[in-house]
Amino acid sequence: MSAQQEHKFKAHSHTAEGKAAAISASPLVKTWTNIDPATRDIVKIIIAASGGGISVEAFGACSPNPCDWGSVPGIVYAANVSASKAVAFSAAYAFSFANVILVGHHAGKHLVVESFTQFTDGSGRSNFRSTDTFD
Repeated sequence: MSAQQEHKFKAHSHTAEGKAAAISASPLVKTWTNIDPATRDIVKIIIAASGGGISVEAFGACSPNPCDWGSVPGIVYAANVSASKAVAFSAAYAFSFANVILVGHHAGKHLVVESFTQFTDGSGRSNFRSTDTFD
């Protein structure tokens, strides 16, 4: 980027002092297990380094074994525009019956993940949001 390019922003938090390094995904890279063994939602999330980003593989609460949602690309986020460590991520799944967006962030030693489910199959089910905590 040349010195003459103008950075666009919609809030002062979008402006940086100097140039930040690439965001390191390492703080998020781990197999995360839901702290609620009786959850009816996501039981496990595997976040792995993938190229310059991450891959996210979620597992839903199914019986007798968890349902593997598959691996999708994720996006990592730092705490601010100058930071270089990942503190949060997002990932999107497109199933034949629903779209699910996962958004997670560190909370101490835990990972708190919100899932937003939009049903696309005409079943009449309400779109919903859920929150799970992982260790």
